[in-house]
Amino acid sequence: MSVHRCVYLLSRSHIRYRVCASTAAVANNTTLHPTRRTFENVSSRHSSSNSFSRPLDTSLFVPLTVKSDEVADGVVGEELTQPLDKSKDRVLNRFYKRKEMQKLAADQGLDARLFHQVFVSFRKYVLEMNSLNADLHIILSDICCGAGHIDDIFPYFMRHAKQIFPMLDCIDDLRKISDLRVPANWYPEARAIQRKIVFHAGPTNSGKTYHAIQRFLAAKSGVYCGPLKLLAHEIYEKSNDAGVPCDLVTGEERIFVNPEGRPSGHIASTIEMCSVTTPYEVAVIDEIQMIKDPARGWAWTRALLGLCVEEIHVCGEAAAVDFVTELMYTTGEEVEVHNYKRLTPFSVSNHAVELLDNLKPGDCIVCFSKNDIYSISRQIEVRGLECAVIYGSLPPGTKLAQAKKFNDPDDPCKILVATDAIGMGLNLSIRRIIFNSLVKPSVNEKGERELDTISTSQALQIAGRAGRFSSVFKEGEVTTMQRDDLPVLKEILGKPVDPIETAGLHPTAEQIEMFAYHLPQATLSNLIDIFVSLAQVDGLYFVCNIDDFKFLADMIQHIPLNLRSRYVFCTAPINKKQAFVCTSFLKFARQFSRDEPLTFNWVCRHVNWPLAPPKNLKDLVHLEAVHDVLDLYLWLSYRFMDMFPDANLVRDIQKELDGIIQVGVHNITRLIRATEDQSASPATTTSVRLPVLDTPSLRRGRGSKNQRKEPRATDSSLSSRLLRDGLLTKELLQQLQREWVREQSQNGDDSNSANKGKRKKNKEPDSAYCMPQLRS
Repeated sequence: MSVHRCVYLLSRSHIRYRVCASTAAVANNTTLHPTRRTFENVSSRHSSSNSFSRPLDTSLFVPLTVKSDEVADGVVGEELTQPLDKSKDRVLNRFYKRKEMQKLAADQGLDARLFHQVFVSFRKYVLEMNSLNADLHIILSDICCGAGHIDDIFPYFMRHAKQIFPMLDCIDDLRKISDLRVPANWYPEARAIQRKIVFHAGPTNSGKTYHAIQRFLAAKSGVYCGPLKLLAHEIYEKSNDAGVPCDLVTGEERIFVNPEGRPSGHIASTIEMCSVTTPYEVAVIDEIQMIKDPARGWAWTRALLGLCVEEIHVCGEAAAVDFVTELMYTTGEEVEVHNYKRLTPFSVSNHAVELLDNLKPGDCIVCFSKNDIYSISRQIEVRGLECAVIYGSLPPGTKLAQAKKFNDPDDPCKILVATDAIGMGLNLSIRRIIFNSLVKPSVNEKGERELDTISTSQALQIAGRAGRFSSVFKEGEVTTMQRDDLPVLKEILGKPVDPIETAGLHPTAEQIEMFAYHLPQATLSNLIDIFVSLAQVDGLYFVCNIDDFKFLADMIQHIPLNLRSRYVFCTAPINKKQAFVCTSFLKFARQFSRDEPLTFNWVCRHVNWPLAPPKNLKDLVHLEAVHDVLDLYLWLSYRFMDMFPDANLVRDIQKELDGIIQVGVHNITRLIRATEDQSASPATTTSVRLPVLDTPSLRRGRGSKNQRKEPRATDSSLSSRLLRDGLLTKELLQQLQREWVREQSQNGDDSNSANKGKRKKNKEPDSAYCMPQLRS
């Protein structure tokens, strides 16, 4: 007994010393563990006193579960003192309520949210553990017996906090890793040379890109960086046609003109694919204003700061000149500006189109919805006209085929219906741009979907497609479909383009790997969240939206992948709105994790190849999704060649699929009719809905004595169904009403009586909207 008592006293003395030392260390804002390795500041101009002023978003911290393993010293605490009674719960509650402890915890990085979460976990740990560590057991026993102070719990509380929130123990390191204030220093090869920056500034169709490309072709070596595969492909073809060997590099494709596969001196690439370590004589960065894009702006920032070239020729809007000049000031490089004016004029019409009957050859109707494209193209066909269709989700080959059809003077197709996908990448012979709407859905920097009026920059980019220098129309015109939109469009085009103020940044794989080193149990999505929360950027930059990245990370979180592979998968450019594409992405990742190569036969089984031509719009949308899945395979094949070995075979069937889609788009009005027939059948459903064209209110027709109300969606009359399904516009209905009134007045009383009998028999309401059956 005396031996136990002696050990007890020695233990209490030793533990009391440890507690006092721990409390003193906490009060002095120090820790007892050895100092962890730290990262040097990115730049000496950022002093430690003001480096880390950004508050933590602690809602992103996910607590870990403390394992209830038996402690090493077993029940020593109970042997030296006595078992803890229920009073320990009251002791813990008193500790929680002490303002001094909350303040001390705040100094250690625990805000009110984290303090509460840690206390709940700590309390559960103390009350439910079969045996506690001897030192914690003795401290609680002393407090329960009145021999200790409630504050003595604090070091053990903080120890528990760092167990469930390990980021608290390395928060300074995490802040330094996520310090993005001097991105120019990420590219030492570019900083080692003095680059010449030439800015070609001007509106659409001003020849700015042409002059930059001429310098590109004259150089011994060069790289073109464009926003679209179509633009990269165009430069690739122009270079080789001019006798300058040029390779093509996109996310999904590599084409080497050298038969032995040796790289050429010139490369045309999408901007995400450009190399920042390969030296070139000349680089061309196209559409530099996209450096502010919430999702892709980081790629332009990377190219502008990181390309290892003697000359960079930047092309874009004049609104970006001041910003690029300021950005280059941080690298010690001067900017030479060349200004250009539009080569052909375009004017804003004083009259809206209003009726589709007023369309003329060379017209392009711009919509911001694929359903609007379906509806308008169907109504154009009703008028006996033929139109081409271009929208973003079409394969590049189909877009080019539709553009060629529209541009061909011998083709009967003289009208184009398109989204703003025509804003860049396609050479089109357009006489007049007609905005069907001025409202476009978008995603802001926070990832929130918005429905906003198009900006001046967007309006000019689209309107500038009219009257291109190389087209048959030497003057362009722009107007709207709706009369009420025309003054709004004039106001938009009359405003100056908003100057660019910030450039996008994105965390690299290396930065995320360093985060994962410190937080090994965090998910990739959580790592990204914490990184963005801690990220520091100066006034010239912003962190790009990472919602798509997180969406994919969450989707494959349950699949066992190493961090680098998981990161690469999550950067894949896929359309998350397409369920089939997302399902395919998930299957690709699962197959990859099993270390089973995704062969050509496996892909064919997955997409049910061969595929039949589309019979309706739903089939066409599915074929577009399959094309995206094959694109995903090709994209992954260049990152994991061993696991995606059959890229050439997949590319062959993708080209064949492109041809099938081209046939479907060529016959799109037939597909729309088939979809409408299915919609009319009660036993058939389809996921494609055709809205009614948004048109001005219908005026009263001749012969109407009373103002008529528009038909409700529940009306069963033929005219209301035609309006609701988009097969008939209000303007066309008005014209039919007038013709019918004139026909009735010419046929006389007998004809009127016959029609009254028909209306009575069919029990149709006596309304100006009730039209007789039209002859086919």
